Amino acid sequence: MKKLGLLVKEIAGNRIKSEIEKSSSVFLIKYSGLSSPDICSLRQSLRSVNARLFVVRNNVAKRALKDMGHQDLLNSIDGPCGLIFAEVEPVGVSKLLCDFSKEHEHLIIEAGLLKDKNLSKKDIETLAKLPSKEVLRAQVVMGLKAPINGIVMCLSGTLKKFVYCLDQIKNKKNGG
Repeated sequence: MKKLGLLVKEIAGNRIKSEIEKSSSVFLIKYSGLSSPDICSLRQSLRSVNARLFVVRNNVAKRALKDMGHQDLLNSIDGPCGLIFAEVEPVGVSKLLCDFSKEHEHLIIEAGLLKDKNLSKKDIETLAKLPSKEVLRAQVVMGLKAPINGIVMCLSGTLKKFVYCLDQIKNKKNGG
């Protein structure tokens, strides 16, 4: 029978592995000096963008990441760290983290994963500057709609000119 401490570490490691597998992106943050109400506020904000903060012991996180083949993140794990798992859209989560870190200087964005690609802090900040998925979809729709609008305006202009020409011919024949 395993000791309770080892069992807890094993369960936490398995949870990290399963969360990484089902998440589209993972962010590693350091929160040393951040107050408990600020951490609660961060957790609440993350829920609004379908993300979760998971705080775990560094050894457990390092072991889980090493087992999954993400050795590049191991150097970033030092001191109080947290893993943020985002299932849906990484852009919204990265924007939220960057905004939160500007307001709270004790929150430091260290690194991340997007699918299986490692992200640096600079990559995450670049990701935060991208428009959201809804905005990109709207831009694509407007881009597809623009040529159709141009054709409609061109054809309606031609029809207007034709009607104006017929009206001038009618006016000439009737009295003028």
